Amino acid sequence: MEGKMKEVVVVEPKKVEVREVPIPKLANEDEVLIKMMSAGVCGSDHHLYHGLNPCSTYPRIPGHENAGIVAEVGANVTNVKVGDHVIVDLISTCGTCYQCTHGRKNVCESVKVRGSGADGGWREYFTAPAKEVYKISDEVAWEDAALVEPYAIGSHCTGRGRVVEDDVVFILGTGTIGSIILQSCKAIGCKTVICCDISDSSLERAKGYGADYVINSKTEDVASRVREITGGHGCTVAFDSACFPGSLAMCMQPGILCNAGRMVPMGFSTAPEQISQAMINQRELDVIGSRMSQNAFEPTIKRMENHEYHTEGIATTFIKFSEIDKVFYLMDHPSDAAKKMVILFD
Repeated sequence: MEGKMKEVVVVEPKKVEVREVPIPKLANEDEVLIKMMSAGVCGSDHHLYHGLNPCSTYPRIPGHENAGIVAEVGANVTNVKVGDHVIVDLISTCGTCYQCTHGRKNVCESVKVRGSGADGGWREYFTAPAKEVYKISDEVAWEDAALVEPYAIGSHCTGRGRVVEDDVVFILGTGTIGSIILQSCKAIGCKTVICCDISDSSLERAKGYGADYVINSKTEDVASRVREITGGHGCTVAFDSACFPGSLAMCMQPGILCNAGRMVPMGFSTAPEQISQAMINQRELDVIGSRMSQNAFEPTIKRMENHEYHTEGIATTFIKFSEIDKVFYLMDHPSDAAKKMVILFD
C-alpha cells in the first residue's frame, strides 16, 4: 500500500514527536498490514512517557492494546483476510527457548513487547506476523476491542493465582487492571472479593462490578477491616494492582493474607521492599509473578464477543488520534475522571 501515515514517537522521557512517514511494507509473506482503529492507553504507556518503565528503550512508539482492520496480507497468511477486524498480541517471541517450549512464552528469554522494547500501535498503520493477530467479530465496538489485552491480563493473572470459587480475594488498587481482576474473579464464582483503594469513586465503581466489600485505605485500617470481614482468617489470595513502593509488603502482612495464601504482584516497581524470608516461610506463602498473558487472547476475544464482560466504565476517556496531545496532557495532569483512555483513529 502506498501513501503516508502519522506515528507518535516518544523520543526520550517527556519528549514526544508526531511524524509523517511512509506506510510500512510487508517484510515477508507471513505478515499482515493493519489499519489501526483503536488503542488503549495503559499504565506502562504512562511509565514510558515519564521514563519510569524499566523495560523500555527509546525512541519508541507506544501502544500495546491494539485493534484494527487488516489492510493487506502476505501470500502465506491463512488465519485472517483483508477487511477482518483484529486484535494484535503485544509480544513477539522466539518460539524455541525453554520458556516458549514449556507454555511460558510471555516470559520468552528474548521477548519483545510492543510499545516498550519494540514499536507499538500509536500509528495509523503497522505490520505484524500473522501468528500474532487474532480475528474479532466486527460486532464488537472499537472502544471495547481496545480492552481485549487488559482483559487477557485479568484472565492470565487469576490463572497464575489459581483462583477458585471458594477463594476469598483481596485486590489492592481498583483502576483498570484491578477492576478487570475483580470481574475475572467474580466470573470464576468467588463469593467474597474485597477491593481496596484511596479513591471513593473507584471503589464505588468496583461495587458496580461486583465487589462484595470495599476499603478506603486513606480512612480505614486495612488489616483490621480485612480481619473483621473474614472473621480473623484473612484472604486466601491477594492481587497488588496498585504497585507503589511498599504495596507488596502491605498486601503480605498478617491479617490481610492468610497462612498458605497466594500473593500476585502485578507491577514493575523497582523500589526495594521490606520483605523477609520469615514473612514468606512462617505462613508458607506463595509469591507468584504475573506478566502480560499466555494463550489468553483467543478465549478473551470469545468472551468479549459473547458480552460476558462488564466493559461500561472501564474506559472513561476517548480521544481522537488527531488530538493525541490530549493523551500526554492527561498523563502530565492526572484526573480521577480519566481513569482509562482509549485512542480512536480518525
